[in-house]
This record gives sequence, structure tokens and C-alpha cells, in this order.
Amino acid sequence: MARYTGPKSKIARRFRDPIFGPDKALERRSYGPGQHGPSKRRGGKQSEYAIQLGEKQKAKYTYGILEKQFSNLFEKASRMKGITGENLLQLCEARLDNTVYRLGVAPSRRAARQLVSHKHITVNGEVVNIPSYTLRIGDVVGVREKSKSLEAISTSLSSTNKKYDWLDWNNSDMLGKILSVPSREMIPENIKEQLIVELYSK
Repeated sequence: MARYTGPKSKIARRFRDPIFGPDKALERRSYGPGQHGPSKRRGGKQSEYAIQLGEKQKAKYTYGILEKQFSNLFEKASRMKGITGENLLQLCEARLDNTVYRLGVAPSRRAARQLVSHKHITVNGEVVNIPSYTLRIGDVVGVREKSKSLEAISTSLSSTNKKYDWLDWNNSDMLGKILSVPSREMIPENIKEQLIVELYSK
């Protein structure tokens, strides 16, 4: 399973955004990585292309998607009705690993990806171990019966208090349902998707 496995704090510092979750390294040093610290050169004006590319990289790291997958998602988004940038984020949100994270079953997308890969998650009652699996409205995502006692899952569920309007979670049954496609206002990620569209349009 291809995924990014490199340093997380370095990437978060590059974008000055806790894209992998709370990060003490970013809090201490909220500037880009490098041995010279927050030098004057670093604050130089970026080209339009560099800004657009940076936004695409940020989206890829946020959702844990590699280049080929992301490119395929963009092609799919551009063929759909509506605003391409919004469609792209909705497709990212519809991934199984992202939904497991949004439901609070895992504390991060990386942890959610691991739960899916290790066959702890079901979709409509069937075990699915593909993190990129695309969910649809009405699909029911759950924790496999044998996995409900896992400490990692119970700890994550007890520590989360975030709710999303497009998802419904039943804590006693450990089942979540996709109620709708999230609008852009419902997606909290700090991503300027229009810059990504402009980049791919070149």
C-alpha cells in the first residue's frame, strides 16, 4: 500500500499548518524547516506556480494521497457536475480512511488507514481493507465485531467530540452512516482548492 511515511512535523512546518493533527514541534517553531531558521530569504516572494504547487502538496499530505491517485481524483472531479475544486475535496472526504477518521474511530487519517488495512472496518456489513474505497450516500461504516474491544478504537472514540453534519454515528453499535455529500462549508480543511484547479489547468 503506497503512502507517505516520512517526517510529519517537517511537512507541517513547511506549510505552517498542523495538517497531520496537533504538533508541538510546529507550535515551538512555526516557520519552515532548515538549518538557518526563519531567515529573511525564506520570506521572499513565491511565484504563482510555487503557490499553486504548494497548495496541491498540502492537500496530498493532508489526505495521505500520492501523486498518481491525486491526479486520478482530479480527473474524476473535473468530469463531475459542479465546481471542480469542491468536487475534488468531496472525493477526498468520501475515502474510507478519511471517513473512519471523521467518525472518530481513529485519531488521525494515518491511524484510520491502518485500521482499514488490518481489516478492522466494515462497509455495509462486509470487511473492506482498501483505504481509498469510495463511499456513497447511505453506506454504513462500522467497526468489525471482533475489533470493538480494541483499546485504540475505544480511546479515540472517548476523546473525540467533533461532529459532522454529513455523518451520523451510533456509539453503542459503533456504526456510522453517510447522510449526504459535504458542502465546502462543512469541510474544515484549510485548503485553497481553486489554486489546485488552476495548477492542473496549465
